[in-house]
Amino acid sequence: MHLLKIVFASLVMGVAAAAQAGEAPRSTAATQFTRDIPNIPGKKFLQLVVSYPPGGKSPSHRHAKSAFIYAYVIEGEIRSAVDDGPPKVYKVGEGWHEDPGAHHRVSENASASAPAKMMVVMVLDAGETVLTTPDPQ
Repeated sequence: MHLLKIVFASLVMGVAAAAQAGEAPRSTAATQFTRDIPNIPGKKFLQLVVSYPPGGKSPSHRHAKSAFIYAYVIEGEIRSAVDDGPPKVYKVGEGWHEDPGAHHRVSENASASAPAKMMVVMVLDAGETVLTTPDPQ
């Protein structure tokens, strides 16, 4: 729980710093549920909600190498591009997956005036602690 507080505080400070620097606001992620999978030893299930303010985005990134991901839009519209695929706008009720090791090149709110949210479900190695690694600048 302490680690989640640190992550949340870092995200809030990052949004404030981005706003001061004139950058697009960043998305924030909140863990909703996590549990080891009893019939798949060494794996865990993790559910997050990622929120994008109007015009918000996430930097290009990769997730944990063991993570299989499914993302599902629950509010607004989200533009996403994974690996070499073209950017696509996903609306409420639509989703996509990311294979382990995928490169999430574009992840952003498709609207400059309305918020957006997606639910993200990951199945990954139980020992994984780093969920997202931004690309080098």
